[in-house]
Amino acid sequence: MCIVNETPEIHFHQTTTLTPQQFVAGLTDFGPGRSQLFSNNADEHLKVHHHGWLEADVTEGSGGIWERLHYDWSDPNRAVLTTIDSNVWGGASGQTYTFTRLPTASPTLTCWSCERART
Repeated sequence: MCIVNETPEIHFHQTTTLTPQQFVAGLTDFGPGRSQLFSNNADEHLKVHHHGWLEADVTEGSGGIWERLHYDWSDPNRAVLTTIDSNVWGGASGQTYTFTRLPTASPTLTCWSCERART
């Protein structure tokens, strides 16, 4: 984790056997059972406001914490989640998932996450 201007930013790299398309398919599956992939999201609190071919607007959360996110996966090498509203996170929060291919042909997932506390 690094802190820039007192805002926590989380960065990680992960080599995976998933293709970018498989990762995005899981990330953007807003159907029943989502909490099995993302334990901090309760199915009963999931609300899909809009779901298009390459983007979605979704409210999700659990335990009294919720976040409305705009999902954008229009770039096949990147998925961007931007916080629209939240009872905890402030403006300019979100996550970016970037996919690169290693010389071994295994995909690498890089994540940048910046969650700013609501003031």
